[in-house]
Amino acid sequence: MKVLINSKGNRILWKAGDIHTEDGTIKESEIKSPSKKVSTHKGKRLIKFDAKFADIIKDLKRGPAVINAKDAGAIIAYTGINSKSKIVDAGSGSGFLASYLSNITSNITTYEKNKLHFDIAKSNLKQINPKIKIKNKDISEGIDEKSLDLITLDLPDPENILKHAEKSLKSGAYLVCYLPNITQVQSLVKKSEPYNFILEKVLETIEREWIVQDKICRPEHNMLGHTAFLVFFRKY
Repeated sequence: MKVLINSKGNRILWKAGDIHTEDGTIKESEIKSPSKKVSTHKGKRLIKFDAKFADIIKDLKRGPAVINAKDAGAIIAYTGINSKSKIVDAGSGSGFLASYLSNITSNITTYEKNKLHFDIAKSNLKQINPKIKIKNKDISEGIDEKSLDLITLDLPDPENILKHAEKSLKSGAYLVCYLPNITQVQSLVKKSEPYNFILEKVLETIEREWIVQDKICRPEHNMLGHTAFLVFFRKY
């Protein structure tokens, strides 16, 4: 795959064949050439480079709301997962969190009980990493995988999974829950008390981009603020 960028900064992810853009048509042979720039039939020039993970994930189909990069990044950083980590993700949705995690390790199983969401996630994950296992199953019925390093839950009632998570996680491993409302967080923390979990961290991530262009240097007017709370537990 390739990324093409025109003079306005608009990006196009190219996969195969001729492509029609606002600047004109670009032939497949032109895109496959070794040149770092391509020309349209109108004579417009676009920058070209190889597509990477960050480009491909933006092109995935969206069904239910997805986890943003800022939240996925916090999960990856604070849990310290690596290429050997074994992970279960539940509430696959469109498969975005499983996709981000798969850029670290391929040993991932994700659960999604909604058949429509399951089909979307399955299609998306096939493009990102075919090694990811996806199950059309309600994780509240139990977790098949054991000796896990991380479980992530993007579900409205994660307290229903605590007993299963406790059995499947290694000592010192992480359970991370993604919850939009602080009342959900309060309820979850209270209901976790009978289990072998300690609450390590509750956080939200805020992202603000800046414009740096010629003499202009200022923050963007729109900020990516609250999306959800991340609740980090450790199994003991």
